[in-house]
Amino acid sequence: MRIDFHGSPRPTLGVEWEFALVDKTTRDLQNSAADLFAAVAPEPGGSSKVHKELLRNTVEVVTGVCDTVAEAMADLRETLSVVLPAADALGVDLFGAGTHPFASWSAQQLTEGHRYEELINRTQWWGRQMLIWGVHVHVGLPEQARVMPVLSSLLNQYPHIQALSASSPVWAGTDTGYASNRALMFQQLPTAGLPFQFEHWSEFEAFAHDQLTTGVIDELTEIRWDIRPAPPIGTIENRVADGVSTVEEMAALTALMHCLVVDLDTRLAAGEELPVMPPWHVQENKWRAARYGLDAIIILDADSNERLITDDLDDLLERLTPVARRLDCEDELRSVAEIPRRGASYQRQRAVAAETGGDLVAVVDSVVNELRTSL
Repeated sequence: MRIDFHGSPRPTLGVEWEFALVDKTTRDLQNSAADLFAAVAPEPGGSSKVHKELLRNTVEVVTGVCDTVAEAMADLRETLSVVLPAADALGVDLFGAGTHPFASWSAQQLTEGHRYEELINRTQWWGRQMLIWGVHVHVGLPEQARVMPVLSSLLNQYPHIQALSASSPVWAGTDTGYASNRALMFQQLPTAGLPFQFEHWSEFEAFAHDQLTTGVIDELTEIRWDIRPAPPIGTIENRVADGVSTVEEMAALTALMHCLVVDLDTRLAAGEELPVMPPWHVQENKWRAARYGLDAIIILDADSNERLITDDLDDLLERLTPVARRLDCEDELRSVAEIPRRGASYQRQRAVAAETGGDLVAVVDSVVNELRTSL
């Protein structure tokens, strides 16, 4: 089958930020999304920047097409300035993390719609378990032929994004021992997880054809890879990151993802052969980043060299600085280094739990307050 990638002439940005809705008093999840949508509905003919997701406890705040990280963050702030007061009026707060520390999946309600019903019908127990939230960052690419090589090489930096954003250490009241339990939960869905490392667009077309022919998917958006092409809008969509609790960290992570894609595409266009790793190294790096977060020792290359992720991050940020300067996000990229110094969200959540004798309500409080403070 033919799939046309409608290339973007500029390396544009689009950000999708998922939030859980939590009760202001109990801090448990609330199935209030429909009421929130009604409260912030745009004027007739207008376009909403607040979208529904699988469960009624979730809202997604999205940007328009942006050229810079600063523009995307301003867009998100503007939408949140409307959403937060509406949520206050409903007695709920926005919670930005990869998982909720104590909510029960059995109490959650499914959003109406055939697509969601079919997902649960197909995936059953694993689908109903999906109390997870993340961040998706789209970056525009100009040429179809460069999409798959860029995507495959981008997997070398998968663990950096996962470790920096990891925010899901606690599940159903228990510390899992993982920095990102979400990463391993989500890959249980049949079309989720790491992408195949195709070299050519025709391989992706053949894969999609097989998936549609055998009924694995009904449409391309049901390919739920951690990093995937978005052909209709001409982007690579990076879905690696856990939920994020502050605008500052969102800006930092968005800058990193923007710079990584543009750097790889620029090098490929100049004739460079991009570095890739065997799938078994990519898979192991995902697990190490999910398990150990910023303490992970990751595999760097096809020769099996290894390094502490934070040491490698310092060099990566240095290498990307000229790219960030061109994209007008040098300050935001520099702030990526603040995450290990301050502690990633999974570390901050564990610190609150330790300080309060394991009070998971206090953990939810801390995540909610981080968003409020950042605005």
